[in-house]
Order: sequence, then C-alpha cells, then structure tokens
Amino acid sequence: MSETPPLHTLDPLNRFSDRATDYQKYRPTYPQAAIDKILANLGDPAQLTAADIGAGTGISSRLLSDRGVQVIAIEPNTAMSSEAEPYPRIEFRQATAEQTQLPDQSVDLVTCFQAFHWFNADSALHEFRRILKPSGGLALVWNTRDLDDPFTEEYGALLRQVSEKHPALDRLFGRKETLPENSYFPTFEEHHFSLEHALDLPALIGNSKSRSYVPNSGELLDRLLADLEALYQRNADEQGFVYIKYLTRVFITGA
Repeated sequence: MSETPPLHTLDPLNRFSDRATDYQKYRPTYPQAAIDKILANLGDPAQLTAADIGAGTGISSRLLSDRGVQVIAIEPNTAMSSEAEPYPRIEFRQATAEQTQLPDQSVDLVTCFQAFHWFNADSALHEFRRILKPSGGLALVWNTRDLDDPFTEEYGALLRQVSEKHPALDRLFGRKETLPENSYFPTFEEHHFSLEHALDLPALIGNSKSRSYVPNSGELLDRLLADLEALYQRNADEQGFVYIKYLTRVFITGA
C-alpha cells in the first residue's frame, strides 16, 4: 500500500486557481468566539499587526480587521487574492508560508485559517517563529464538518464519492496530524467552537465546487450536481435553506 503523499506536495500554490470565485462566495466564515479566543491576551487589537498566512480570498483577514487589527494577508495564489475586495486595514502580499518575506519579529500574531495543512509544516513553523515578536501568538484554525449531523454527513459522503479518495478529503485534523512535534512551538492549547452555515441550492453547489478535490467537469460532476439537488430538496426548510454544521478547531500558542 502506497503512503498518502503530504498535501504540501500536491501543488497547493495553484490548485485553487479555478475555484477562487466559488471560494469567495460560498465558503463559511468563522465563529466570532474563535476570534475572541485568538485575540485574548494580546492587548488592544488596534495596536496589533497580524500576518494571516494562506489568506485566500480574505475571509479570515476581514474578521481580524473588523476588530481593528492591521492585517498583512499573505497569499501565493493571485487568482485567490484577486477575488478579495479592498478592505480597511488589510494589505495583500504575494508570498508563501515558508518564505513570507516579512522582517524578523515584525508581527504580533500569525494566523492560518483552513490552510496550514497545505504548508511544509517544519519550514512554515520556523518562518512563523522568525517573524513573530517575543510577545506574539500563533493560531491555526480549521472548520471541520460535524459528521454527527445527518445532513452534514450525507453532504460529505457525496463529496467522497466524486473525490477519487483525494488525501485532502476528510483529513483528520488531530493534534498529531495537525501539529507535528517541533522545537519552534512545542505546546498548543486546543479550543472548539460550533458553526452553522446556511445555504440555498446555488450556494450548496458553489460550496462543493470550491473544493479542490471535486471535479469541475465531466460525468462525476454531473452526478454530484444531481445528488446535491436531491439532497437539498429533501432537507430544505421553509426559508429555502439547508445547513452544514462545522466544528471549528483553534490551536493557539505563544511565541
């Protein structure tokens, strides 16, 4: 049996290029309570500078900006960052997690939302240590689908059917898998939050198509679209929404 390849070897810099519009429109946000936890103990948010690594279309960067944080959004994929609308206190820069091009000890906070698994973990953590101030903090965040919810589990099952067993699908973001042992940040706190994402039918389809392991054409996509419409019709409420439920996992450590 062949070993599953590390995700950072599967072209993470380009694999979302044709998903950027759907990603911007249909991916969920993150709970405000998670942002509270990340910013706790760092002082006045208006005095903080954060490097949001793998910022994508800016979903997480905007949440930090809304608290008054100055955000340097690091994103290597121009298709993704071009979907981000101008927003107060956010500056996008094209760079990678492993080479942010930021000065030593220049930021108070490093965040990675739904992105760290695409990085070379050792190189990225070394870089985060370099750019963080001694008083700074690091937060790694994932929205993981809550498979205890029947609708969410069935939605995930449909994605599995067309994914051809891509290693990014249903990756288990446990502490060992997520945070390999390292000398840069040896201890993390883990916190959990709940999130519910309401979607109409176009949003449900767009959410699925934003995922890099879902085919963007062909028979498998046609089957997925038919199955998603059937799933929606069975579960939509009177307002025309279905709900994907997430467990938001936040790993926090200091510099």
